[in-house]
Amino acid sequence: MNERPPERTKLACLLASCSVIATGIILVGLIWNRSSLSVDAGLGELAADADNRGDREAKATDENEPTAKDPANSHPVPAGKAERKLLGGHVVLLADALKRRKIPAYAQELKDQVVLETSHGELIPIVPDWRGRAFYQDERLRNRQVELIGLLRPGLPYLQVLVVYTFDERGTRQYTDYWCEICAIPMYEIQRCDCCQGEIELRYQPKALPDYIVQPKAAPDSQ
Repeated sequence: MNERPPERTKLACLLASCSVIATGIILVGLIWNRSSLSVDAGLGELAADADNRGDREAKATDENEPTAKDPANSHPVPAGKAERKLLGGHVVLLADALKRRKIPAYAQELKDQVVLETSHGELIPIVPDWRGRAFYQDERLRNRQVELIGLLRPGLPYLQVLVVYTFDERGTRQYTDYWCEICAIPMYEIQRCDCCQGEIELRYQPKALPDYIVQPKAAPDSQ
């Protein structure tokens, strides 16, 4: 005949079972917390990387993308790093300029490269950016008298064009850009209209130089 376990034994078994269950719950909680921390850390790293990338792209946009409303003032000039100048002359193909100077060069490597040939005979390469690219695209802007407002930087022999003026046959200075007649918005290189995707046209507007350009004073008449 089997005897029933004493009460003290039953209590010990119950406590042991509760201990095992509690230990299991604690282990599950630790594993869950660790997983949550790992996920949070991963998400945090992804968020930080996205923020850093956004900051980099925003900075690059601020430095490289001009404002169409006022291109002349859309590039602040860092003190001591660049100088805004008015330069006159003719924009020509570099290959032609070298040929006139009897400097041999491989034409294929110089294809489509343009320079400003100043009134003093200096050759200044033009950066093919949002404003200078038009001289590479549009032969109507080349081999004619121009005045360019642009940035020159120490140690960099390239001109970053900001404003373009051409002259008509009567010598009238004309602010020159591109124009969509339908949307009434300016553009600065040959492309489809940013708004309607229609054709744009080259535009000339008689206009004086801006006030911030200091022009040399005329020499006094000799008596």
